[in-house]
Amino acid sequence: MLKTEELGAAVFERFKGDEAACLETDIGRAVRDLLDRVGDKWSLLIIGMLRAGELRFMELQKRIPGISQRMLTLKLRSLERDGLVRRTVYAEVPPRVEYELTGMGKTLIEPAMGLALWAVKYQRSIDAARKDFDEAHATR
Repeated sequence: MLKTEELGAAVFERFKGDEAACLETDIGRAVRDLLDRVGDKWSLLIIGMLRAGELRFMELQKRIPGISQRMLTLKLRSLERDGLVRRTVYAEVPPRVEYELTGMGKTLIEPAMGLALWAVKYQRSIDAARKDFDEAHATR
């Protein structure tokens, strides 16, 4: 299996010197589409909560503070449409609905955790940079 650096080099080699051209290819569209999907406020949190297994809607909502019922419904539907989440309805009274990651959805856990760990590691540096920037650009 190729390492990330080797894969990146192989994919982007043909754009050397004109990296912006990559944005207009299937590669660029795939990257933008993925970032649109998982780069929002809630999707990675939902994926993170489902990494341990199936959850019912209300269990999921309780584990994600601040998400509304409507937003959770929209995000789950979108993740299901993308093939990242599976929705299973059980014919019971009352009906039981559970959500779980698909095989493809599970492949996002490692990169998502890497991004989360990066954010935690550099949060103080980012806060300091923002403070410095704001002080340097303050209207006096």
